[in-house]
Amino acid sequence: MTENRIDRTLQALKQQGKKALIPFVTAGHGGYDRTEQLVLQMEKAGADIIELGVPFSDPIAEGPVIQHASEQALKQGTTLAGCGKKPICRCC
Repeated sequence: MTENRIDRTLQALKQQGKKALIPFVTAGHGGYDRTEQLVLQMEKAGADIIELGVPFSDPIAEGPVIQHASEQALKQGTTLAGCGKKPICRCC
């Protein structure tokens, strides 16, 4: 099995007896620039891993907050291609 940054981060935290802080943000909710700002703020605040959700048109498996964020992001023109156009953080 190939080890990746997520695996390495979780393993290091486990060895230290710590839990991971993994916040979630819907990409494009509030615009791409706002997403970037939020991700950088989460990193600065100590997030170990950041889950970046790409909005889609039928988020039925998600809860109401993520459903709403996805709907708003799509209304604002967020696309999968747009999410990948510029790195969201310095570490990617």
